[in-house]
Order: sequence, then C-alpha cells, then structure tokens
Amino acid sequence: MPYLGAHMSIAGGIDLAPVRGGSVGCEIIQLFTKSSNQWAARPLADEAIALFKENLKASKIRTAFAHDSYLINLGSPDPALHKKSLDAFVHELERAEALGLMALVFHPGSHMEKGEDDALKRIANSVNQAHDKTPGAKALTCFENAAGQGTNVGHRFEHLAKLIELTEDKKRIGVCFDTQHAFAAGYDLRTEESYEKVFKEFDKIVGTRWLKTFHLNDSKKELGSRVDRHDHIGKGQIGLTAFRCLMNDPRFKDLPMSLETPKGPDLREDIENLAVLRGLIKANTKM
Repeated sequence: MPYLGAHMSIAGGIDLAPVRGGSVGCEIIQLFTKSSNQWAARPLADEAIALFKENLKASKIRTAFAHDSYLINLGSPDPALHKKSLDAFVHELERAEALGLMALVFHPGSHMEKGEDDALKRIANSVNQAHDKTPGAKALTCFENAAGQGTNVGHRFEHLAKLIELTEDKKRIGVCFDTQHAFAAGYDLRTEESYEKVFKEFDKIVGTRWLKTFHLNDSKKELGSRVDRHDHIGKGQIGLTAFRCLMNDPRFKDLPMSLETPKGPDLREDIENLAVLRGLIKANTKM
C-alpha cells in the first residue's frame, strides 16, 4: 500500500511538523521549510535541524519532503525576478538537504505571456543551475503538474516530459502528481477506465518511472476548469473511484502520497481524509 500523510504546518518551529504528523497517523509528511509567502528566511539552526530529525524518528514517519515557496517563478522572463527566484530555489534545496528530506516539490513556473517553450527552457536551465550550486545533494527536485491557471506551465504531460528531457542530471529529478491539478487540466480520473487511460498516457509521454510522490486532492471545480481549488477526498468533482484506483495501484504501492486538502488548526480533516483513503484499500492488498 502507498505511504499516506499530509502537509503539516511549521508554526512554532519546523521541529513541530513531525509531531503534528504523528498525532494524526501520518506515515509521511510534506512541509514548507520556511514561510511560503516570504522571500527571506532565517537560517536553520543546527539545534532545530537535530530536533526535527529526532521528532521525525520518534513519530515513526517514514519520509518527509518539502514544497517550495509560492513566490518562486523559475519561468519568469523578467531578469530580476528570475534571479530572485533562482536564488530562493537554491536556498530551499539547501534547506531540504540539511533536514534530510526526500525531495523538494515545486510548481514549474509561469511564462508571463512570453510563451510556453521559452518558459520550459528557462525552468530546466534554472534547475540545472540549482543542481550545479548544490553538488552532491540527495534531495530530489520534483516537478509538480499544474492546474493550468493563468500562464502556468506544467499542466500538460508534454510539458513535464520536456522539462525532464532538458534537465541534465536526471538522477536528481522526479515528478509529483497532483490529482486535482491533473483533473483541472483536463485529465479525467473519475472512472476506472478513464483513470487507466490517463496513466497510460502519462506513461507513454512522461514515464511512470519518474513518479516519486503524489498530492491527493479532490477538486472543487469541474474537469478542465484550469482552476486550482482543492476539496476533501470524495467530496468534490473527482469522487472516490480515482482514489480507490490509486490506493490499490501496484505501480505506486511504495510511493509517498500527501494530502493537501482544506483543514483547520485541530487537523480533524486530515484524520478524516486519511481514514477515507485507508478505507479504500482492498482487503487482499499486500502490505
């Protein structure tokens, strides 16, 4: 079965994210290593890093990965913003590496009305530069498929394939598949037949071998809306069938899958969504 968890807040200290994850039964967690809506961040103290790792182990969480800041746009054609984004991205890779995280998941970026092809080349080149600046790092850089809002790229499987093609050190990259983003981009996951069709297409164009993690989200918006709005598992436009297929798909049985569904401070919604997902696992599935 896949390893399930959720995005955890770092409020009060990054070391508290594993504690929160463990309290709701997470097997894996996703987190920001800094405020997602600010460029600057104080350096991670050695004590905070050590406590994070200690709490991760104590919580029996198998793995953790990060999501980068929403401000970063590696596809920006504006030289100043691009440099600022690249510097911030390198810094986030360094933080993920210091914490011993599996990966840094990131939205590829936006072309800002300057064209998808140029943006894809700029993003891949940025990743190459970031890798050059972090030699020997083990944390993967994972392209996340986008919903397709505005001028975002990454909403087509062809975009992901191009980014992989243009990245030089392929041992350091992967893909994070977001179910809501895929649905909003026009990939129908609602039936067993359409689910199989989507992943057959993904395998043909990108390759399932590149999948390293999943974001599990239902969708508040309809198929092909190109609007990024997450909903609780089984409560949105996607429905339960897609998640039942994912929970029992042998191709993804060892991959970490994180909720990014709406929630309040008591994390009750995480408990409920994780219970729904685990309830979809067939009794005869080998664990």
